[in-house]
Amino acid sequence: MAMSTSYRLAPELKRLLAERAAREQISETALVTRFLEEGLKTSAYPGIAYRNGPTGRRAALVVGPDVWEVVLAVRHAPGRGEAKVRDAAKQLGLPEGQIRLAVDFAAAYPQEVEDRIALNDAAAERAREVAQQRARLIAS
Repeated sequence: MAMSTSYRLAPELKRLLAERAAREQISETALVTRFLEEGLKTSAYPGIAYRNGPTGRRAALVVGPDVWEVVLAVRHAPGRGEAKVRDAAKQLGLPEGQIRLAVDFAAAYPQEVEDRIALNDAAAERAREVAQQRARLIAS
């Protein structure tokens, strides 16, 4: 159950919040909640930011790909332990520290990252189905 808490905002901040919420077609409460959740996470993991994308907002390296993409690169890298980090860094053209940052974030928020991987898998499957249907239509 959500707890109710009140805060006083400066009029200009309140105006900006209301404008942004209207633009995104969400409530001000939902927008404040999102900003607080994302802000708390990114302040604990400097170098991580949230971006909008076709499957929604997702955590990403400020200087690179989405966290879920780094996690998949590490999972598919050969070897074990630090060898996987080195291989993923080489594959993605990133410093090893950036790979570790993404892995650390994923370890702290595993469900968020797994959900994003699942959304990406579903989007890729839909794209394959559309491409196959398009090919069938063109072939006939």
